[in-house]
Amino acid sequence: MLGPDPGTARQVDEYLNMLRLTDIKLPLNHDEQALELAILRKLAISKEQLQSFTVFRRGYDARNKKDIQLIYTLDVDVTGQDALLSQFDQDPAVRITPDMEYKFVAKAPEDLAERPVVVGLGPCGLFAALILAQMGFKPIVLERGKAVRERTKDTFGFWRKQPLNPESNVQFGEGGAGTFSDGKLYSQVKDPKHYGRKVLHEFVAAGAPEEIMYVSKPHIGTFKLVNMVEKMRQQIIDLGGEIRFSTRVERLELETHNDSHKLKGLHLSTGEFLSASKVVLAVGHSARDTFEALYEQGVYIEAKPFSVGFRIEHEQSMIDQCRFGDNAGNPILGAADYKLVHHCKNGRSVYSFCMCPGGTVVAAASEPGRVVTNGMSQYSRHERNANSAIVVGIEPEKDYPGHPLAGIALQRKLEELAFKAGGENYHAPAQLIGDFLAGKPSSELGEVKPSYTPGITLTDLSKVVPDFVTEAIREAIPAFDRQIRGFAKADGMLTGVETRTSSPVCIKRGKDYQSINVQGLYPAGEGAGYAGGIWSAGIDGIRVAEALALASLAE
Repeated sequence: MLGPDPGTARQVDEYLNMLRLTDIKLPLNHDEQALELAILRKLAISKEQLQSFTVFRRGYDARNKKDIQLIYTLDVDVTGQDALLSQFDQDPAVRITPDMEYKFVAKAPEDLAERPVVVGLGPCGLFAALILAQMGFKPIVLERGKAVRERTKDTFGFWRKQPLNPESNVQFGEGGAGTFSDGKLYSQVKDPKHYGRKVLHEFVAAGAPEEIMYVSKPHIGTFKLVNMVEKMRQQIIDLGGEIRFSTRVERLELETHNDSHKLKGLHLSTGEFLSASKVVLAVGHSARDTFEALYEQGVYIEAKPFSVGFRIEHEQSMIDQCRFGDNAGNPILGAADYKLVHHCKNGRSVYSFCMCPGGTVVAAASEPGRVVTNGMSQYSRHERNANSAIVVGIEPEKDYPGHPLAGIALQRKLEELAFKAGGENYHAPAQLIGDFLAGKPSSELGEVKPSYTPGITLTDLSKVVPDFVTEAIREAIPAFDRQIRGFAKADGMLTGVETRTSSPVCIKRGKDYQSINVQGLYPAGEGAGYAGGIWSAGIDGIRVAEALALASLAE
């Protein structure tokens, strides 16, 4: 029997004649037979009727710290299924298991006239290229940065005070910005076609832990992501795709009629012209020079909201205790996370973003003379501190009006202020939480040791963000302390500045996923404003690859 081990993840979604049971609740430390007994009780069947079962999803409810419950979704194979469905026809927790297996929408013709091009090899570009390759379209992939292992050396070197490489860093290179993150694989994105399941399957095939198929908040971590990205790249190559690293798109070749354009090709940093009529643009949220070049050529771009603020660090043990009580340290629960939001008196909203349990704050600059922070965890999440971004939402009309690229200018301004406040050596400006709330510069560290490298400079963080950001965060931290006791702890750390929460622009596309005024250009992923994180970016890459493939066959 497959089960009762909750660590068994299904490799393929083939259980079309099974029942899906939802909201099966069991104590955190239940024994091995509890799942089977719960199924028998729920369906009121004998042990002989139960053929097999597997865990589709496992989450937890920790609202009562003394009685944390695991919540399962199970797929079960039983005899007498039709009778059971009739018996439970009014119970939404008993249904037929849906078909979630990914199905390709197209197959490339043998005489493929032109290979599609994918620009960018972050999560979105990676999945766009992989799906196109699996359909036989043999994509050409252009990545301005280096291969993931070389890029990792450059990035870690920068953290060890080596020079910043503007083309190989946290933001640029194979794997995208998500490579140096917590590796979260969940999102609020709607996914009615189960593309997210395809993303998870491909990650498992590339070496991700099988548990990502069923845990409620799966994550991978940087070191595992590096190996996985390499294996996925090799699959694209084995299927006839081509990867070109250190190759940046300088400008588009367009055929223009009135206010609309038709894509004819790409001018590359190598000096080459690449003929291309269908291009997936998956450049990531920090490709500022690309956004500027596209705007100058008339590609329709809008400013969009994003958020700015700081990274906040506490001891992970404190977060675990606040969330799980005496169950802190339970291996099933792992390192605790949180999600916080506060609506301020000044009309702003402050929220936690990209929470990294047991992780580190990392240097995420991609341009000289600027400091940017981000967060990262390894799969184990065993570092001493928890960190997240505490950021304030800002809007074009109110905070950076007048130009579609004004958000980029604002990001650069804040990053330059952070560089100056940090000592102009890529150290980040930092401040103890208590001093920040009191409005005085910090002069010495407390119990929470900052994890940011190359290093920090204690200062007054109000100097590096607009006054309304300081005001909002000062109001929000005590409010968050009412939800997580100790969040406003005086010697917790704030490090600045966090500006790359999402793209500051949206490259508008139509229902066919093409740019609204450039035929053949498919804006995709975080950089274009259509995703936020590894999982949603991968999903968007699949959507766009399908649209491009169908358009190719329709011609």
